[in-house]
This record gives sequence, C-alpha cells and structure tokens, in this order.
Amino acid sequence: MADQSPKPETFELSNGSMKILLTNLGCTIISLSVPGKDGVLSDVVLGLDSVESYQKGLSPYFGCIVGRVANRIKDGKFTLDGVQYSLPLNKPPNSLHGGNVGFDKRVWEVVEHKKGETPSITFKYHSQDGEEGYPGDITFTATYTLTSNTTLRLDMEGIPKDKPTIVNLAQHTYWNLAGHNSGNVLDHSIQIWSNHLTPVDENTVPTGEIKPVKGTPFDFTSEKRIGNNISEVGLGYDHNFVLDCGEEKDGLRHVAKVRDPSSSRVLNLWTSAPGVQFYTGNYVNGVVGKGGAVYEKHAGLCLETQGFPNAINQPNFPSVVVRPGEKYQHTMLYEFSVE
Repeated sequence: MADQSPKPETFELSNGSMKILLTNLGCTIISLSVPGKDGVLSDVVLGLDSVESYQKGLSPYFGCIVGRVANRIKDGKFTLDGVQYSLPLNKPPNSLHGGNVGFDKRVWEVVEHKKGETPSITFKYHSQDGEEGYPGDITFTATYTLTSNTTLRLDMEGIPKDKPTIVNLAQHTYWNLAGHNSGNVLDHSIQIWSNHLTPVDENTVPTGEIKPVKGTPFDFTSEKRIGNNISEVGLGYDHNFVLDCGEEKDGLRHVAKVRDPSSSRVLNLWTSAPGVQFYTGNYVNGVVGKGGAVYEKHAGLCLETQGFPNAINQPNFPSVVVRPGEKYQHTMLYEFSVE
C-alpha cells in the first residue's frame, strides 16, 4: 500500500572482519569498523548516537546519500530542454545537496537485506516529479555490499519514468581513519589521482574553468599530508577534482588513497564518476556525536565522488542529464588495508 511509508530503522552488515551500521534514513552509514595495526577494530566514520538525532537535523550530512543533485546549483536555477526550473535556495545564494528535503532526509524502503559471506542491503526511493523543484519521476536504488574482508561496494542507480531530469548522487561519509573520536585529520596523508580541478567563485560554485593543480596547494598527485597547505585555501579544502590520471579496474577509476599514520589504516577509493569533492569538514563545529564525542573543524574528510558541481549550467562539464530509456549509474569501491 502506497501510504505505508517506511519507518527509519537500523541495519547491520558484518563479515567477521568489518562491521557497518546503516539506517534507511538517507541510506546513511552510522558506523563502520575496520581493523588497524595489531588488528584493533575502530569506528572510522563520524556519526550521531541515534536515528532520532539524524531526524532532528543535527547531522551536517554525516554518512548519507545526497541527491537528487549533490553539491551546488548556482542560484538554484537551470534550464532543461528549454524549460527553466527553480530550486530551493537552502544554502543561499545556491541550492545544495537536493534542497530543503533532499534524499538524505527521506526514509528509503529496504528491498533486500542479505546475510552471509558477502552481506548486502538494498535501499529504494521513488522521487516524484516536481519534488524539491526537480522535473520527472525517477526511482533510485542504493546497494551496499561487503564484497571481501575489508572492502565495501556501493552501487547507486536511477531510472527515470517518462521525463528527462538531472541526477548527481554522492555518498557523504566523513572519514577519520584514526577513529571517529580521535581529533582532526590534518596528519592523514592523501593522494588524489587528479591533474585538474574546477576553481570556484566566492560562493564555492565552479566558475566553469578547468585548471591544472600543479604548483598549487591542490596538488595531491603524490601523497601529501593534508595539513601541509590547508591554511592557503581559506577554510580548508572543499573542491571538485577532475579524475583524469588514475588507473582503472573493472571500469572504476582510482580516486584517492588516504593513510593515517597512527593506526596504519589505509583507504583506497575507486569510482565510476568523473569527479570527487574533497572536503575537510570545514564547517563542522562542536557537533556532539557517537559516545559523546565532540567533532570540531577538520574532524573528518569527505571524498564525494560525483558529477561536477553545477554541471547543468556549464556546457563544458560532463552532462548530468538522464533521459527516459537511460539509466543513472554510480559505483564506489572502498578498500581498507593496513600499511
């Protein structure tokens, strides 16, 4: 029955060596525990203690899937096939992460939850034509799978019904590989397989240019401590990097390698998307999280693989338009290890 809307619940995926707690509210990763050196398990994602806290809006997009269009749309306006659309300006002067009630605030239906050696869970959400100002009915699924001992795969899909629309989902987990309550991530090092980024205006919307990172604080082509040049980029990193130089495997590009020196944990991220928003938690300020942990600025880092921000208004960016008969697809692979 259509009116039986699903309730927010929590679900676990576990394979003996890693454990994830999720909720169908926003397809959110609440906790993710992986081994570090000496096999010590730590929870490496920022999150809140209860689903109720997420429902109250206390989370700055911790762990959720954001959409229908992640990141910023300039002035909340775009034109598709000659029709102009206006979106809520929930981050004035722009529309951010799908608007006032984006996919992160929706309760998704759980369509499958498998246990066993490669446990998985599939969430489903039907977004109506006109929801948050976006055109077209479209049905989304998101499947999280533990594909090996310490690998998490996320497959996101969107199938439009009868109207073209724009889609750009992103997974917004904040990572701290030393443990979610261990302070800031400035001592983590990162390598990003990107020779170019999309510079932004004063409202952090891409200008449309695509510029080389060489010789700038945005050059992560070889591994570098995050804190080294962060003071040169204003509040911190919050930029879209063009994924143009990583190796490929199984149709996925190598996005980044993150390393925490204290635990020896390493995260390698792969994606099918053309860009990644590298964000260093610049706006996190005294958020009370799990177990009473208080998260401050730079308490975590996000690697949101995505289409380029404001792509619908920049003809030189890869298109985010999805038409009937087409399918939006976005895969991410998180590989954890100890080095």
